[in-house]
Amino acid sequence: MMIDLPVVSKRDIRKLTPDELKAFMVEHGEKPFRAKQVLEWLWKNTAASFEEMNNISLATRELLAKHFVINGVTVQNQQLSNDGTIKSAFRLHDGNIVEGVLIPHDTRMTACISSQVGCSLTCKFCATGYMERKRNLDAAEIYDQVVRIREQCEAQYGTPLTNIVYMGMGEPLLNYANVVKSVERITAPDGLNMAPRRITISTAGIAKMIKKLADDDVKANLALSLHAPNDVKRNEIMPINEANSLAALKDALQYYHQKTGRKVTYEYIVFENFNDTLEDAAELYQISKWLPCKVNLIEYNPIENASYQNAEADKITAFHKFLADRGVQTNIRRSRGKDIDAACGQLAVKEKAELA
Repeated sequence: MMIDLPVVSKRDIRKLTPDELKAFMVEHGEKPFRAKQVLEWLWKNTAASFEEMNNISLATRELLAKHFVINGVTVQNQQLSNDGTIKSAFRLHDGNIVEGVLIPHDTRMTACISSQVGCSLTCKFCATGYMERKRNLDAAEIYDQVVRIREQCEAQYGTPLTNIVYMGMGEPLLNYANVVKSVERITAPDGLNMAPRRITISTAGIAKMIKKLADDDVKANLALSLHAPNDVKRNEIMPINEANSLAALKDALQYYHQKTGRKVTYEYIVFENFNDTLEDAAELYQISKWLPCKVNLIEYNPIENASYQNAEADKITAFHKFLADRGVQTNIRRSRGKDIDAACGQLAVKEKAELA
C-alpha cells in the first residue's frame, strides 16, 4: 500500500538567527565556525545558491541544500527612463511582484525599495494605494532589492549605490520587524556595510510606531509623508490620518527627536488647487516649528485612478520662497522616471504575479 507522506517545505536559511544556524551545524557534526562562514556568504557575498559557497565542503553544502533554501529576489523586468532612472519588477519566490527604482543624481545614487506587496493605506493620490496588500516582505527580500539595484547601478553607471529610501510599495512601519532587521543587515559590517545616515524610512504617519523607532534607536533617518498642512485636507487624501491626527504625529515626532536628536524630513506633494496656496504654506511653516526638520516639496505625478494634478511651477516656487524666507530648509524635488511610471506615487505592479 502506498502512503502519501506530507511534503515538508524547507525553511529559508536567512530566517535563522546566527545562534540557530550554529546550533544546526553542531547538531549535524559540523564545526561551529561554519555558521559564520555561511552567514558571510549569505549576506556579505550575497550568494544566491549553496553551490557558490566554494570554501565550504561539498558535503556541508549538500547538507544545507537538503534542509534549507535561499528564497532570493530576481529581476523579472527592468525599464530605463529617458532621464536614466531604472525601474525594476522584482519577482519573489512565491511569484508575487514588487517594484523598486534606481534614481541617479549628480551627487548620489539612490535605491527606492518596497516593504510590502501592495499596500493597505489607500492614499488617494498613490497608485500603490489602489492595490490590494497581499503580504509583508521579509527582511531578506528587502535586502535583496538593494543588492539587485546596487548591481544595476554598478553595471549601468560604474559607480556604487550611495543611498536607500524605503519609499516604494507599502507602509514600512506596518512591516516594522522586517524593515528594522533589513536596516540592521544593510548597515552591518558583515552585510552591505552602508552608513545609517544614508538610509531613510518614509512613513505615512503611524504615531505609536514612530515612537517605537525612537525607543529601539533604529539607525536610519525618518521622513513623514505629510502632503497636507491640516487634518481636514489630510483626512481627505490620506485615511490613515483619521487614526493618526497631526496632533498625535506632533507628539510622536517630538518624542522621536528628543530620544534620537535627529531631524525629520517632511515630504509634501504640491497638488494643484488643493494644498498649493500661501495659506497652506503658512500652516506648513507652523508644522515646521515642531522640531528641527527639512521640507521636500515634491512634484506630483498623475495616475489613472485619481484626478489630482501637479501644481503650477510658479506656485511651487512661491511656496518654496515662503518657507525658505522664514528659515525652513526647503528643497524642490523634481520627478524622475515619469515616462516609465517610476516617479513618486506611480509604483503599481503591471506585471502579472506568477503565484507558485
